[in-house]
Amino acid sequence: MLAAGLAPAIVHTSVLVRAIQTADLALAEMNRTWIPVRRSWRLNERHYGALQGLNKRETAERFGEDKVKIWRRSYDVRPPALEMTDERHPSHDPRYAGMPPELLPAAECLKDVVERMLPYWYDAMVPDLLREDCVLVSAHGNSLRALVKHLDGLTEQEVVDLDIPTGVPRVYDLGTDFKPRSSKYLGDPKEIERRAAAVRDQATGSR
Repeated sequence: MLAAGLAPAIVHTSVLVRAIQTADLALAEMNRTWIPVRRSWRLNERHYGALQGLNKRETAERFGEDKVKIWRRSYDVRPPALEMTDERHPSHDPRYAGMPPELLPAAECLKDVVERMLPYWYDAMVPDLLREDCVLVSAHGNSLRALVKHLDGLTEQEVVDLDIPTGVPRVYDLGTDFKPRSSKYLGDPKEIERRAAAVRDQATGSR
C-alpha cells in the first residue's frame, strides 16, 4: 500500500480473528503497527444462523442445495435462526458481551449486514475521515459488500452480484461529500479476477 502512495493513519477491523490478522499483516508490511486500531462487531462477517460453521456438503444435506443457494445469494432472505441455547449463538461469545439482546445476530441476510454496518460508517469511520487523509478497513466479504453498496450506490441486485476478491485492497478517493471520485483494486487484473471468481464459486457452490 505504501508503494501505492497510501499511508493509513487509523485502521478499522471487525472483532473476528481473520480481519484482525489481516490488518496486523498489512500494518506490519507497511511498518505502521503503531497506528490506532478500532474494532467493532458491526464490521463482522454476516452471521449465517443455522448454517454457521457448516461446510457446503453439510448444509446441502441438511437443508437442500436450492435453499442454501437462496440463503447465500439473496439480499433479504435469512437462513434459519439459531436458538439461544445453541453454542454458536452470539450470546455465548464474549466478543458480544454487553450488547443489548435485541442486537445479537441469530441469523442475517445481506440487508441486515448493510443496516448494522451503516451506523458504524457514520459514527466511526466518517469522523476519522474528516481528520485523516487515509483510513484502512479490514473486514469480510459481506461487510465490505455492505460498505461498497453504500459508497457506490449499488442496487440490491447489484450488491448481490458483487464478488469482492479476497485479500485484494480496494482504494477509494472520496470527495468532501464522502462520495467516491474514483475507486480501484490494487494488483494484477488477472489475479484479481481469479480471486473474485473463487469467491463467486464458493458462494454458489459450483465447486
